[in-house]
Amino acid sequence: MFGSTSKHKELEMAGEETFTFLARGFKFKGTLTFEGTVRIDGVVSGAIYSKGTVILGEHAVIEGDIGAGTIVSSGTINGNVTATERVHLLPSAALNGDLKTPSLKVEEGVRLHGNCEAEGHAKSKSVEEPREAAPRAAKIRISQRNEAL
Repeated sequence: MFGSTSKHKELEMAGEETFTFLARGFKFKGTLTFEGTVRIDGVVSGAIYSKGTVILGEHAVIEGDIGAGTIVSSGTINGNVTATERVHLLPSAALNGDLKTPSLKVEEGVRLHGNCEAEGHAKSKSVEEPREAAPRAAKIRISQRNEAL
């Protein structure tokens, strides 16, 4: 009776995306590599790589580079950030490093110090289509500091 129910639940879980949660108080030195989605609320000294999504909580502190499909941050990153899909920086986020992504959303209150390269979601041209002289991606140096009045 219980055995068949357990196996059924295992089969259902196999199709779901993996999710990893590293709670506040977690400290790690080295390189982290993930599949799927990871949420970090602790401290990481080293690089983080994921083909999926990396979510950094308000108390997260990353001392190293991050490369992922999507990066959503409320924490502090001291390193370079590269995303293949998008980056979303929430109000309490701080980034000290270069950022490269096709799509960027920055909320008011974010502290960003470094070079930013966000090309937008442009339609890819096939080999047969004529190529036009495309403007180079803008490199923007942003230094924003919002202080409470």
